[in-house]
Amino acid sequence: MPEEIDKVGSVSQRRYEQIVAELRDVVEQQTRGQFTIGDRALEIEPMREPGGQGPAGPEWSVTATLTRLAEDVGLKYSTVKSARWTSSRWPTDHRHKGVSYTVHRILAYIEDDQERFAAILTPPKDKVRWTPDDASRRVGNRVETPVTPTEKITAIHSLAQDDQVAAAVTSDFLKRPEVTAKVTTVDKARVVEEFTRDETVATTAATSLLRRPDVAFRAMSDDTARFQVNHAQAERSRQAREHFQETSPVAPAVRQIDRTVEFLDLVTACHSFVAAAGRTVPGLRDRQLSDDERVIVHENVARVRATLDWIETAVDTGKVDMDDELARLLRGQ
Repeated sequence: MPEEIDKVGSVSQRRYEQIVAELRDVVEQQTRGQFTIGDRALEIEPMREPGGQGPAGPEWSVTATLTRLAEDVGLKYSTVKSARWTSSRWPTDHRHKGVSYTVHRILAYIEDDQERFAAILTPPKDKVRWTPDDASRRVGNRVETPVTPTEKITAIHSLAQDDQVAAAVTSDFLKRPEVTAKVTTVDKARVVEEFTRDETVATTAATSLLRRPDVAFRAMSDDTARFQVNHAQAERSRQAREHFQETSPVAPAVRQIDRTVEFLDLVTACHSFVAAAGRTVPGLRDRQLSDDERVIVHENVARVRATLDWIETAVDTGKVDMDDELARLLRGQ
């Protein structure tokens, strides 16, 4: 076998094995050292119930004692405190040679003593020895190198705790069609609701969606949605009437007429239709409607024409009756 294939990094397989053996000795020494720190801290301050008082009196709390010990030996208080707790979970005769102190500390979170002592003797299936990630999986902690989808999701949540980071990640994910395709309908609806809490965004989104005939049809099948749309139309008509009275050049002349509510409503409806068409039609420039969309528009234009003829007949003759054909047309049949 060529030498360059039988390498680990920049060293040969043989040299790599020598380094591993050397470092295992170092790790073993560090493990003994960490347990020694914990044992001595435990000797000075045995584990006791929260609020319990030691023999040295109330002025020497556990925190005060461990802080002094940490300062006297040049360590952090948290290091000494953690080592003391770990030693308390691993009596000397249950510490396992060949398992790092890090693994001992992680497995120390197993509450039951017998379960904990048995666990350290039984590495995961297909593993020769415990690794910190395997120990974290055993106790349900987050791993440093996520492998399963659940572990990766947990890692992403941890990294995206900052709102700005989360927003940037979400935006990137939503740009990937293969990602959005796997999101359930319910979750998609929740995302849309969250993104449309802002009134301006909600208005823009709703307007765009209701321009799609199939969406508009299904939305109007909901009683609440249909009621809100009708209410909005009535409110818009009221506002349009006020706007007409305030801004239309013919408004002064109209005010001189002995008018009825029906007359005002009719003039306002015509004014609103013309104003709405003036705003909407220019938006069709360079836009090609689909066949279905054109059919729908033509059907509505036919109803508008029929309605205008009906209005003229009613104004000129006072007759408001409509024939069956007109009635069916206005009903969209």
